[in-house]
Amino acid sequence: MNTFIKKLSIYFTAVILSLVLFNETTNAKAPDFNGGVLNEYTYEEVFFLSGAPVKFSGKATITEKENKNLITTTYKFNLSNALGDKLTRSIVYVSTLEAFEDKGQTTSNTSVKSFSEKVTIGTDTYTLDDFQFSQASVIDNRPATDYYSGNIVGRKIYLKTSKGTGSSTNKETITVFINGRDVGYKNFWGATETQVMDYEINTRLGNAFITSKVSDSKSKILQYETHPPSLSSFVGGHTVINSSNMISEYTYDIPYAKIASNKNGTINLNQEKVPTIERLIVPKFRDLSNHWAKDDIEKLYSLGIFDESSSFFSPNTPMKRYQFTIGVLRAVDLRVLEQPKNKKPPTKAIFSDLDPKDPDYIYIESAVEKGIINGVNPSKFAPNQPITRAQAVAILVRALGLEGRAPSPGFKTNFADDNKIPTYAKESVYVATELGLINGDEKNRFNPNQSLTRAQSAAMIARFLNFLENDLKQNYRDDMLFFD
Repeated sequence: MNTFIKKLSIYFTAVILSLVLFNETTNAKAPDFNGGVLNEYTYEEVFFLSGAPVKFSGKATITEKENKNLITTTYKFNLSNALGDKLTRSIVYVSTLEAFEDKGQTTSNTSVKSFSEKVTIGTDTYTLDDFQFSQASVIDNRPATDYYSGNIVGRKIYLKTSKGTGSSTNKETITVFINGRDVGYKNFWGATETQVMDYEINTRLGNAFITSKVSDSKSKILQYETHPPSLSSFVGGHTVINSSNMISEYTYDIPYAKIASNKNGTINLNQEKVPTIERLIVPKFRDLSNHWAKDDIEKLYSLGIFDESSSFFSPNTPMKRYQFTIGVLRAVDLRVLEQPKNKKPPTKAIFSDLDPKDPDYIYIESAVEKGIINGVNPSKFAPNQPITRAQAVAILVRALGLEGRAPSPGFKTNFADDNKIPTYAKESVYVATELGLINGDEKNRFNPNQSLTRAQSAAMIARFLNFLENDLKQNYRDDMLFFD
């Protein structure tokens, strides 16, 4: 079976710049399972075993090693607070991955390999004596975005040692039951993971209940910057801002707390990394003045999604199937097929009307391999044929892997010309409407067989990018944290 990697065969300056800026892999991951947050400098979390919320901050070190299907992750924490309390923790997790390539999914099962934890609060010391932990996750690898979900269970047993008067020492066993889940996504434009954990703390004084919600999010945001001088060859251009921040919320119920304000409440933490900024190339099309799609076209050109060498974009001419498919794949940085080093490039294309020597041919082969697009028949792709609205929407939704979210067969869209939507595209049209990627005309018609102009294609791909940049983040962060 072919191996997919991030390798783009691109020869135009715009695309090369885009590749340099965005080739990094974007991951989002909460640091361990304690509700803590961190940035480049500081880690913070709240500890509750003492019968009151105690905030710690300090240094956290996270390392990850991968060997075949095993991932070993090590967390080390060295924390303290202004009162002189201290927390040290070292946990090593091992995750076993199993890829189901025929189904496009991967499962992960995680357990604890080793652990040590010691917390000193005043005259009390809490030492982790036993840690049982299990996490199971499934990752659905879709062309534009990977989606994942996991369940977490565990049990921690602490030995509490308290110094009494004189040389006396009191000892107690505290058991913490852990139950939680995490959900997330990862794509070329960003990643978000949200973790919700419930803890039940059993002590000799009674039981306490803690819930932590933590979300890590990384994103690339496009921002237009004006160029003020009047004597210049350009008036402005786009900037990419790479941002990352982590937010956390603890809610606690400690009936046996000695101080009333410690019995229940909410604590919020927030850490944000310093953003990085990259400037993109400046488009100079001469036929876009006051055009309604000017902003979308220039943004996509700056990103290398369009690679026109001409100073004319021709916004009102039809968009070809070949060009649209390549543009979408570039927009999501889709991993393309790579030939083994000892194997020559293909001499025969998968469709008779394509040229395997074309530098962009590999995009089409990858799109077909991943089920994003089909030929007009088994032997023809019709690369120069104008793409229709139905075909374009099907490509976008298949790239997201969301076409299966439509209702069971027999459903109808709300468009007046629902009966004209081709069967192959009906699910995609329904989902795209729900996601806000498309709208009908003034008579509520979708016009599925109408050809897209290059300007309309740019607007559609721009909305698609906005979904990847913003809508997924809201669904995996705000909806989980505030409406869970």
